[in-house]
Amino acid sequence: MTAALPATDRSADLAFTVELAERAGRLLTERFEKVERIDFKSAKDVVTEVDHLSEQLIIDAIRAAHPGDGIVAEESGEHVAAGGHAPTAGVGRAWVIDPLDGTINYANGIPFFCVSIALVEAGRAVVGVVHDPSRGETFAASDGGPATLDGRPIAASIKAKLSDFVVSMALSGPALISRARAVRKAIRVSRSMGSAALALAYVGNGRFDAFVQQGGLSSWDIAAAGLIAQRGGATVTNLAGGPWFDVSRKPRSIGILAAPRAHHQDLLQLIAAKKAG
Repeated sequence: MTAALPATDRSADLAFTVELAERAGRLLTERFEKVERIDFKSAKDVVTEVDHLSEQLIIDAIRAAHPGDGIVAEESGEHVAAGGHAPTAGVGRAWVIDPLDGTINYANGIPFFCVSIALVEAGRAVVGVVHDPSRGETFAASDGGPATLDGRPIAASIKAKLSDFVVSMALSGPALISRARAVRKAIRVSRSMGSAALALAYVGNGRFDAFVQQGGLSSWDIAAAGLIAQRGGATVTNLAGGPWFDVSRKPRSIGILAAPRAHHQDLLQLIAAKKAG
């Protein structure tokens, strides 16, 4: 009989990530409603100078503390690890960063945005931190420990009825109207808050009973928050019911469902489409 491998101690990496996310959050707070420059990344998306400043702060700290690790960052892309392998190759350690998730909210003075930082090891999210500077809240998790909010363990929704669910939802693709109507008929209400990472982290403590988005997500949107939701007790999958995280996926190509185990399959069936994310 093969002996079980000892659990990896993530405490140092988790503490580092929490401190770093909160440092970046202080920068966001200092510049909130003082944005000087807004550039258009696409017809629907923007970036501010604060996104870049936050990202640089995070990258500099990682480079100083963990110079051998790779980095995947929303604004500056891939930073190759010391070993020469791409951080999206699923080899070694890589940090997946969203320096300001909810930029449109931030640029418009809406206080629903966050910093998201995850550590990925051998292609798996092993540490995740989502910090909300507006509320001064930090969601965190590691692959061997509980999900926490400001250091206290949290748990996903235990509501007995799907009809009582409040769901963060963004659907698209074929039969959008009929699928959205089917979900809305089955739950209490849906919401779309403008920060996928923060909304997904909310599944970890039941503020949202479930989260569903069909496509449009990138690894930096979900790496930390998906781990937090999962360690909080939610079942997290892609929209085909398979693994929720793949660091090699192209940006804006990911769909995800996070929900309590008892209701995950019901929601999966309601949002099923010909092409799941």
